[in-house]
Amino acid sequence: MTIEVRVPQLPESVADATLVAWHKQPGDTVARDENLVDLETDKVVLEVPAPASGVLKEIKLAGGTTVTSGQLLALIEDGAAGAAVPAGVATTATAAPPTAAAITAPAAKLSPAAKRVAEENKVDLKAVTGSGRDGRVSKSDVVNYLQAKDAPAAPPPAPAAKAPAPPATPGARGARVEQRVPMTRLRARIAERMVQAQATQALLTSFNEVDLKAVSELRARYKEPFERQYGVKLGFMSFFAKACIEALKKYPAVNASVEGSDIVYHEYFDIGIAVSTDRGLIVPVMRDADQLSFAEIEKSIANFAERARAGIITMEELTGGTFTITNGGVFGSLLSTPIVNSPQSAILGMHKIQDRAVVIDGQVAVRPMMYIALTYDHRIIDGREAVQFLVTVKQCLEDPARIVLHV
Repeated sequence: MTIEVRVPQLPESVADATLVAWHKQPGDTVARDENLVDLETDKVVLEVPAPASGVLKEIKLAGGTTVTSGQLLALIEDGAAGAAVPAGVATTATAAPPTAAAITAPAAKLSPAAKRVAEENKVDLKAVTGSGRDGRVSKSDVVNYLQAKDAPAAPPPAPAAKAPAPPATPGARGARVEQRVPMTRLRARIAERMVQAQATQALLTSFNEVDLKAVSELRARYKEPFERQYGVKLGFMSFFAKACIEALKKYPAVNASVEGSDIVYHEYFDIGIAVSTDRGLIVPVMRDADQLSFAEIEKSIANFAERARAGIITMEELTGGTFTITNGGVFGSLLSTPIVNSPQSAILGMHKIQDRAVVIDGQVAVRPMMYIALTYDHRIIDGREAVQFLVTVKQCLEDPARIVLHV
């Protein structure tokens, strides 16, 4: 019996997707629920599993095709033994031959971006050393391998008696190479949203600085028992998330959004946490973050980061959100002005923790300091509210007992 493989129902916010790469070719044996093809949307890479075991009989659409919900992708001969496709059975779209990337790299250790670059350049991933967790191969690993492979070999040492080489021609230079690569759907979507936010919102950024001595001492004191009890490390992000929630409760306009001529005040706290991946920046959302404990927040963030970089995060986890936190400090940023994640009205930027000399009670002391930034939509958030929001975050972090006592 012939079984059809179709594009799964896409979320309401996604109109179409791009067929990235086939993992099986006509004649290959497939197992039920085995991933056949990757579909890239504006936010995530979706896997299309085989609906039944059998042999892939025919591929209907080639890589790079734009597809919509329910569109026919391929045909599977149910229960067939893994023999070659019978003579006379042709594919409607000529599929690319299996590449080394598709054959040699376990899917769990190969990011979608790395897979795409490897297949385009026919790279044998056995030769690529992964720099990620558990040997995961990233896009940069493949690019570095290609650059090293294409680099000219060093010339052998010149004999001692060889005459000196003539002077170089003035103005001579090496090859000037350019590479034109189309944006991924995610990168194009990020560009669109960033431009839209700056074009439709009155964005302004306010700054403050936080002394993280109290939080650092608290983490050092309880780091080991916290990890033993909850199985996750106690990081800074949970403190910042809790501090932001306290500030959002005091200044609800920062947690609001604009819809037409209305202001929508959200009486819940869905906090987005920006995560950097090989494909670009994405923002998974912690629903009802005010009801989560420190351990639950840390576990959620770790889980989001791991699955986002593996390309298996769901669309639902990337939609919604009332406020966002982004941490440029992990990359060494000392100060920045983050862009609001529209239709939200504000975003908090964290930065690098740096020991600096500060004056406390008339005495100079060295403290772990961080600059924080709040970019906000000035249409509904006044400067007074933005500054007081940052002051509240600062107070909660410099005296963590405020988070527990809600004062």
